[in-house]
Amino acid sequence: MTTPVCTRASAAAAPRRQTLPHPRLRQSGEAATYPSFASYVRARQPVLLRTARSLTANPSDAEDLLQTALAKTYVAWERIEDQRALDGYVRRALLNTRTSQWRKRRVDEFSCDELPEPEPVPGDDDPAERQALHDAMWRAVLKLPARQRAMVVLRYYEDLSEAQTAEVLGVSVGTVKSAVSRALAKLREDPELDRIR
Repeated sequence: MTTPVCTRASAAAAPRRQTLPHPRLRQSGEAATYPSFASYVRARQPVLLRTARSLTANPSDAEDLLQTALAKTYVAWERIEDQRALDGYVRRALLNTRTSQWRKRRVDEFSCDELPEPEPVPGDDDPAERQALHDAMWRAVLKLPARQRAMVVLRYYEDLSEAQTAEVLGVSVGTVKSAVSRALAKLREDPELDRIR
């Protein structure tokens, strides 16, 4: 068995267990122990996520914002001496990160005298017309019986072959062919689609 030459150096090299008062334990005088970054995140993530959500309108952006702030905290984990200030450190990282995101986005936006309009592409129809056609087509498809509708969607929207469509629905290829043929005939006769042609 070897004994350390310098006990102070050995003690300094050993990882320190740092404590942070937990809100529920503050009244009793006890303190929650956070021996690692992972245990801190597990214990405090719900509270920190609420803070991030107050800074953004989108819950997904709030999760990304919290992950970025936690990554910054992880990098500085060994330098943070007062573990009681961890929540404040993360909140400051959240605020600074959100401010940086806001500033970066603001740089791309500027005002001008005239609105830039894209030049019309020859042969490219009006986007509003395309959307109207798309909506009319969906309304016509929704009028089909459920089985025909499923086959049309799988064949033309999901781009499956007749064999793949038959396999998904558990029917024969011939059934798919005849049902799709009948569905297309109904779509051709739909008066709503007739006015768009």
